[in-house]
Amino acid sequence: MTPGRVVIALGGNAMTGPDGSATPRAQRDAIAAACRHVAAVVATGVQVVLTHGNGPQVGNLLVKNELAAHEVPPVPLDWCVAQTQATIGFTLADELDAALSARGLPQRTAVLVTRTLVDADDPHFREPSKPVGRYLPRERAERSMAHGQVWEDRGERGWRRVVASPEPRRVLDVPAVEALLAAGFVVVCAGGGGVPVVDDGTGGALHGVEAVVDKDLTAALLARELDAGTLVIATDVPQVLVGYGRPGARPLGRVTPRELREHAAAGEFGRGSMGPKVEAALRFVAGGGARAVITSLEHIADAVTGDDAGTVLQKDPPALHPSRARGGTLQEGRPIPTEEE
Repeated sequence: MTPGRVVIALGGNAMTGPDGSATPRAQRDAIAAACRHVAAVVATGVQVVLTHGNGPQVGNLLVKNELAAHEVPPVPLDWCVAQTQATIGFTLADELDAALSARGLPQRTAVLVTRTLVDADDPHFREPSKPVGRYLPRERAERSMAHGQVWEDRGERGWRRVVASPEPRRVLDVPAVEALLAAGFVVVCAGGGGVPVVDDGTGGALHGVEAVVDKDLTAALLARELDAGTLVIATDVPQVLVGYGRPGARPLGRVTPRELREHAAAGEFGRGSMGPKVEAALRFVAGGGARAVITSLEHIADAVTGDDAGTVLQKDPPALHPSRARGGTLQEGRPIPTEEE
């Protein structure tokens, strides 16, 4: 494990305006604000790898596909992910370089269009569940379904397309990320979960697939493969809430994997919102990561330096032998705390 290496996953709110606007100006302003916080993390002296969401941007491309289909061939989802990685990446590079320079820091930013390996036999290909794009009335959704797309009725808001979201198996371009880190760059990679590719079984040839990999799960995998000490998942709330939307809702501070999984099993975290972030944090720590933090963008520097910011996931304490569960001493002579303590 490399304690001084941090992976930061920026949520979609860091890429759009406060009202969700995804105009180029709104995106650049939001990214500039996000990069000032990322620069504060770089200033602490750690190596930073940055990944990001791309939901609104892919949604825009899908609308363009729909509107221009009679003029130009629509591009598949893997192309959409690659295009948005590049667009968001170069904008992040411009704004982060400016933020680093403003702090007098020598580091600069490198952007890597990144592929994520998925299994061609992943069951999610048979049961698409990841919503993408905009809501449409039923009659327009049915026209798209006639071309083989899968759409779901989302009630009053209309119908929305759902696609496969297979499990990320490996971030294929990690060696390139390592080389860039060794050269002193802040690296932007694996945006939108990475471009999903499968091995066609003919000796290592790869090809893209119509799917979207969950960005938070890829961030956890990327952090493990880079041997990072800390994973920070930046979202739009300072801490994970238990009882969200109900009276008595409370924030979670420091939690163990066991406690967090119990909350998840009780249905506390939405499948399309906080659920993947919680699962990503759990996977990272289970895979050997020292700590995972879920917090708002404004607190990511505090999350890295160890201050009490966000929901901090730390490993479960080792189980004590039943005969020593209360009283007694450890081999080093330190008292074993009792339940009352």
